[in-house]
Amino acid sequence: MDDGPVTLRPVRESDLGLLEALTNDPETVGEHQWFGWHDPGYVRRLWRENGMLTTDNGMLVPTLDERPLGLVSWHRTRTGPHTYCWNIGMVLLPEARGHGLGAQAQRQLVRYLFAHTQFNRVEASTEAGNRAGQRSLEKAGFTREGILRGFDFRDGQWRDHILYSVIRSDLPL
Repeated sequence: MDDGPVTLRPVRESDLGLLEALTNDPETVGEHQWFGWHDPGYVRRLWRENGMLTTDNGMLVPTLDERPLGLVSWHRTRTGPHTYCWNIGMVLLPEARGHGLGAQAQRQLVRYLFAHTQFNRVEASTEAGNRAGQRSLEKAGFTREGILRGFDFRDGQWRDHILYSVIRSDLPL
């Protein structure tokens, strides 16, 4: 499985305007990621507080030839009384979509999380109507597990999601 030219790097101060657009601008975010306006200072506060990297969550910028493509993120999710997994997300700039770059970024994020943490599972979900998101996760090596009915509320209605996962043993040696 070729990783291609996409690389991940920590968020820089110069990325903050881009990240604000990817989280708070309906034109940039796209139809499946727009959940309404939110605190415009949120991204800058997070970056000042912890550089958007903690033991429970984080955000990185996927790049192509040093050009930012969007963001990938993760947060810890409880799976049992003493166990957790990572839940990941991604938002790409409109011009970066549809070229296989998202699958590369997701694959790199999975490898990064497995290389630097002991969690055994990485999961992600996407709206049932988001075929591009589903294809990206499948190309990244995720396995489709099922439907999460009425999972989130966007644009005035409850939406189903498709749940995907990768576990350590899925990765090639």
